[in-house]
Amino acid sequence: NVISFLMFLAPATAFYKICKWRNTRGYSGFPYVMTILNCALWVLYGLPIVKPDSILVSTINGIGLGIEIIYTLIFLIFCKDSKTRLKMLGLIFLISSFFAAVTLSTLLKFHDHKKRYTTIGTICIIFNVFMYASPLSIMRKVIREKSVKYMPLYLSVAMFGNGLIWTAYGAIHFDINLVLPNGLGAGLGACQLLLYAVYYRTTKWGDDDQKPAVEMDDKPGVGLNDNGYPRPLGAGHDGV
Repeated sequence: NVISFLMFLAPATAFYKICKWRNTRGYSGFPYVMTILNCALWVLYGLPIVKPDSILVSTINGIGLGIEIIYTLIFLIFCKDSKTRLKMLGLIFLISSFFAAVTLSTLLKFHDHKKRYTTIGTICIIFNVFMYASPLSIMRKVIREKSVKYMPLYLSVAMFGNGLIWTAYGAIHFDINLVLPNGLGAGLGACQLLLYAVYYRTTKWGDDDQKPAVEMDDKPGVGLNDNGYPRPLGAGHDGV
């Protein structure tokens, strides 16, 4: 939970810059919206009515859910692209409807814990994999530009540590729903650290604060932003 909490906080520096610039610039807000759904699903998974004795999963994802909502609100406030803002609002509506449908259908249709946590756990695995895989876009950008400017080291370390510790936790509890996605997350985190080591010296850091506040290419992603956030536990979760 402590490691996952730190991973959820990792993007705080990026949002500090966004507030300072009063502009989202090259960052993408879509990963944070998807992480909201990811956290909400894991909160549901860890509840006693679904998976008994998994309160640690619910507590950290509940905290992560609140943090991700704050990130998303900040992004919506300072996003200068009206089309991007409308797309994000539409996505928020869709994920809210999807979560409500999953919750109601599962709890009303299944009346034993095994069927409930198997169904919700499978859905959690799918979205957790999306979240952990989302850095693939930023990893391609790193290789293409030979720059790790938008893939902070602390975020890669957090992703690796988070995936590793939740994989171990899932193994101890014989919970395949935690082992599979977080094992993948640990592997991708290790790949990010390797890329960071390879392209650190070729990165032109510059001074972001001196750049004009103009909108940059803002491509939607599923799970992380151009700053590398998985948003989890990480970001996130239960694997966050």
